[in-house]
Amino acid sequence: MEDDLVSEDDILLRSEKEFHDAAKRNDTDRMQELIKRGVNIKAQNKLDRKALHWAAGAGNEEALRLLLENDTEVDKADSFGMNALLLAAWFGHLKVLQILVASGAKLNCENKKGLNLLHCAAQRGHILVLEFIMEDLEDMRLDRVDKSGKTAFHLAAENGQLEVVEFLIGMGCAHCVKDKEENAAQHLAAQQGHAEVLQKVIEISEDIDDKNIDGLTALHLAVIGGHYECVRLLLEAGCNVNALTNREVNALYYAAQHGRDREVELLLEAGSYTNTVDNVQHTTPLHVSVLNNHPEVVKLLVNAECELDIPDNRLQTALHIAAEHGRQGMAEMILITGVNLKLLDKQGKSSLDVAARASHVNLVDMIIKADRFYKWEKDHLSVDSDPLAGRPLSFRQDHQPETQHIRSVMWRLATKYLSPGEWKVLAEVWGFTDAHVMAIEQQWTGTKSYKEHGHRMLLIWLHGVLVAGENPIKGLYEGLVAIDRLDLAENVRQKANADPDTPKKCNAM
Repeated sequence: MEDDLVSEDDILLRSEKEFHDAAKRNDTDRMQELIKRGVNIKAQNKLDRKALHWAAGAGNEEALRLLLENDTEVDKADSFGMNALLLAAWFGHLKVLQILVASGAKLNCENKKGLNLLHCAAQRGHILVLEFIMEDLEDMRLDRVDKSGKTAFHLAAENGQLEVVEFLIGMGCAHCVKDKEENAAQHLAAQQGHAEVLQKVIEISEDIDDKNIDGLTALHLAVIGGHYECVRLLLEAGCNVNALTNREVNALYYAAQHGRDREVELLLEAGSYTNTVDNVQHTTPLHVSVLNNHPEVVKLLVNAECELDIPDNRLQTALHIAAEHGRQGMAEMILITGVNLKLLDKQGKSSLDVAARASHVNLVDMIIKADRFYKWEKDHLSVDSDPLAGRPLSFRQDHQPETQHIRSVMWRLATKYLSPGEWKVLAEVWGFTDAHVMAIEQQWTGTKSYKEHGHRMLLIWLHGVLVAGENPIKGLYEGLVAIDRLDLAENVRQKANADPDTPKKCNAM
């Protein structure tokens, strides 16, 4: 059979490829047959790997010895800078490593990332190889760094190699040295979520709140990665829960940004400051949790009484962001707690304007309900009484069975009886502001849009009446009389009273 290329993508002849495969599976008989036929034992594939690399990486001692008898280029590296010795250390093949050392392999080799024998073994957790390197080989510097500035100790911590970490500490490694990003071992362990390693590292750490080049502590990195156990461990060890990064934010900010609700709870319990403000976009934990759609985090922050009205660099509050993105659930949490609805962003828009511009109709109605509720609450607030008398509050659409009949009456009123413009006159009677009316009118459903506008206004009004515990039929009758529609007033009263379950007084909203 003609000995041509294996494929267009390879540079090996078929016999050379077969020789590589035999080295991988430790088939020395087949290797010897191919050697007798004149195969090029130094042939390299497109990654510059030859049979010696495969045998060393696979831990095949017999194949390795055969190759060493016929190939003296023991230090030849592949395209990643990995030679046979480094591959043996990487894959933890101690016997192969010893054979290569005895064959004169250079000990001070490193790959293109600057990883040497010690780095490879430490990163992969090969403790026996490490012991051999440190006890039997000469001139092996314990704290030599790779091209990223990491020592073997860094790499072991980063990769969760607890036994190696303990071994290196016992050998007297420098445990406070930092890499080029100014990460110490505790940063790397926390970032990757290696709790047991982190525990060991912080036991010998001089500063648990040490910061890297970005001002991040181990706590920040553990939170960003969502590593709950590492966060808990660091807090129990007494780290500073409010340590600030170069962006002047604490760990809670990152927990909120990434939706780490369990970590948020831990941080809040530890006394985390809720209103830390990013010095780039001037956002708070509440801003970023709303922006990234993390409702559980928003709930935790609101319950922790965070500031709701802090503006970002666009002068937008968290409610502006919720309004812009149509986040009804989060908007309601904020609205129920109570916010300043008069705050304007850089474009001069209130949260109501933003919701209307984005065509988030339900949110527009919720904000108007809240605005009217705030006014009612202010008018009825007293030191000794709760205006709601303990009843739950919601600004969402009303789907209560007990209000279904009165709502159907209002639907008929808006779509069949009120003429264009009349709903706005009625809204004025009931204290709707010009801003409320304009926001409702931004919805466009065609030439009959006024019917939908009127219906929405009526339901918003109904919400306020029911929250106040007033009689909606009486209020509707009086409103229609006020706009000179006595005919409609009588008609509505008759239809409403036709249902004995129509609320005369409010149940909880």
